[in-house]
Amino acid sequence: MTATLSAIHGKLNTKPIKERVSAEEWEQRVNLAACYRLAAVHRMTDTINTHISARVPGPEHHFLINAYGLLFDEITASSLVKVDLEGNILEDETGYGINPAGFVIHSAVHAAREDAQCVMHTHTRDGLAVSAQKHGLLPLTQHAMRYWNRVAYHDYEGVALDLDEQKRLVADLGDKSVMILRNHGLLTVGKTVREAFDHMYYMERSCQAQIAAMAGGAELVIPSPEVAEKVAQQFLRPNRPSAGKDWTAFLRMLDKMDESYKH
Repeated sequence: MTATLSAIHGKLNTKPIKERVSAEEWEQRVNLAACYRLAAVHRMTDTINTHISARVPGPEHHFLINAYGLLFDEITASSLVKVDLEGNILEDETGYGINPAGFVIHSAVHAAREDAQCVMHTHTRDGLAVSAQKHGLLPLTQHAMRYWNRVAYHDYEGVALDLDEQKRLVADLGDKSVMILRNHGLLTVGKTVREAFDHMYYMERSCQAQIAAMAGGAELVIPSPEVAEKVAQQFLRPNRPSAGKDWTAFLRMLDKMDESYKH
């Protein structure tokens, strides 16, 4: 009923959504739409069945998520659905509503973590493959060593439709920024949309390298725990020169490809 009323409201209200929301919310919408397009560019999609969410600036703890029926390369700032932590749809220009499984996972993390401004979840081939390996992510590459001892794991319980699973999911995530959902995929959390995408990009690259290296059949070289920890600390150092510079470059790339994400 909520979704239907929201869709009717959207059709009756001819004022563009950009003019109905705050400048801060619109900026968040543009960044989140850009993240969806980047996921499509980097082949981190599973048709319409995974999600990236971002908290709406303000005290209400509302968040934005994709309409259930749009491919990632169709997502725009205006098409994102605004929901509250109880699952009530507050704004939906498309009338498609949202995926219940996506709501269960994303609302749980947003509710539990004040720093979870953005939550990204994927079902990529290599992410799925590593999620099915008992040893999880190995420190085989510099990308993977960034997350040494910093990866959370959550055991598979079936399609995420059970609200009771939320407490176990957030307990397993704890204060970490990356999590492997066993037999399911990858999840990352960021203080910004850019940070969540950055974690997902490098987790995905780590999984790709792990599967390729193990498939090669040669004996693997695994650095010592001391070296792996050193690398993780290096990535955590303050004022790391590369941190943040990539996002504006990504936006420039998207603008050259297709600016429709901004609308």
